[in-house]
Amino acid sequence: MPRFFLLLCLALTTAAHALDLRLPTSNAALLVGDGTGYFQFVDRNFEGQKSTPWEGGQFGFFRDPRRVGSRIAFARFHEGMDVKPTQRDAKGNPLDDVHPILPGTVIYVTASAGLSNYGRYIVVKHDLPEGAFYSLYAHLASASVSVGETVTHASILGRMGYTGSGIDQRRAHVHVELNILLNPDFETWYAGHFTSPNRHGIFNGMNLLGLDLQGLFLAHQKNPGLSLSDFIRQSEAWFEITVPAEAKMDFVQRYPWLRDVPTGPVNAWKIRCTRWGLPISVKAGQEPVSKPVVSWVKDDPIPHYYNTRGLVSNSGQITVSGLQFAELLSGL
Repeated sequence: MPRFFLLLCLALTTAAHALDLRLPTSNAALLVGDGTGYFQFVDRNFEGQKSTPWEGGQFGFFRDPRRVGSRIAFARFHEGMDVKPTQRDAKGNPLDDVHPILPGTVIYVTASAGLSNYGRYIVVKHDLPEGAFYSLYAHLASASVSVGETVTHASILGRMGYTGSGIDQRRAHVHVELNILLNPDFETWYAGHFTSPNRHGIFNGMNLLGLDLQGLFLAHQKNPGLSLSDFIRQSEAWFEITVPAEAKMDFVQRYPWLRDVPTGPVNAWKIRCTRWGLPISVKAGQEPVSKPVVSWVKDDPIPHYYNTRGLVSNSGQITVSGLQFAELLSGL
């Protein structure tokens, strides 16, 4: 085949697999570097100083500051983007419609805004070449779709609002995430650790682990051909959990590109994770373990506990919450 046709076929294939990613509202300030215009602020009272920093609306470790020597650590992880409204009515309520960030199918709509800290939220499933991903839209004033509906970028999921815990009209926004599903048997895991009812099935926020959506939008702006698998695998590793070889590892079946193909016997699985626990690679381990352990953690002046949302202790050991997370992730 002539080289021209080979290049044409490659271009067509890349275009077919390109990520059709769009912003969730008409607010496009993110893409021009205007953080103040894009992210909804948080109320902060730190060392006697009250402030309303927009940085708290970003994805990542930007909330609940703590002083550690001469440094500031942030003890609370924020798993999505809080997008502020661009227009309000005479009463101050937001008028922004919320759209899917990717085409997909609505798979969950909360029955009542009072059932979750997320308020009224919607989950949309996206069947992509790299597997199924799940976007979540929270704090909605209303929902305009039902479970089973196919949605496109033109679809209106609902109206931005301020339902949920700790949000008032001033801070009205839509909280948006893009997640992997951790475990289809989530309800069994949940029943083993909690006594309160699980009102959201497998689409409980604890079973949806977010990737850096803010970073994805900016990376996609630079490279529209970027794949989700490349974006995730290129994320910075922060710690590693080693789990027994008999772990089910359901998430690897859903996202097989995370795992390196073993060349020898598998005595354990080593899961490299981002700071917040998103798996970015899985390799076979030679040394067997009887339960999940932290086998590596990145050196940093900030204590590990703050750096890993409490999954790793300051001494580099797995915590109780880290063990629960490892069991949910690996299916033990």
